[in-house]
Amino acid sequence: MNTNQMYLIQILLPLYDNEGNPIPLAHHRAVKRELAERFHGLTAYNRAPAEGLWTKGRKTHRDDIIIYEVMIRSRQMSWWRGFRQRLEKLFRQDSVVVRAQAIELM
Repeated sequence: MNTNQMYLIQILLPLYDNEGNPIPLAHHRAVKRELAERFHGLTAYNRAPAEGLWTKGRKTHRDDIIIYEVMIRSRQMSWWRGFRQRLEKLFRQDSVVVRAQAIELM
């Protein structure tokens, strides 16, 4: 087993709900706190929101998002599925993207 093998988990969270209302900053703070405590650190890309685009039917939608990242050795799929479902309720979203990418530390 390669001891440098890890997973980069990215969570894409919106700044506004589906009706265009701002997501309370307390929600984002709670996510950061939970991830930092559970995984002993995180990276948040929040200085300039990223832009997310998607098409539903003939209409293109836009989101301002913040990306949170953690690095982990084991994917813990059941925990992440439950976490994603909690985020969807908290952030009032039909779907929240949580993705994993295998990485190797140099």
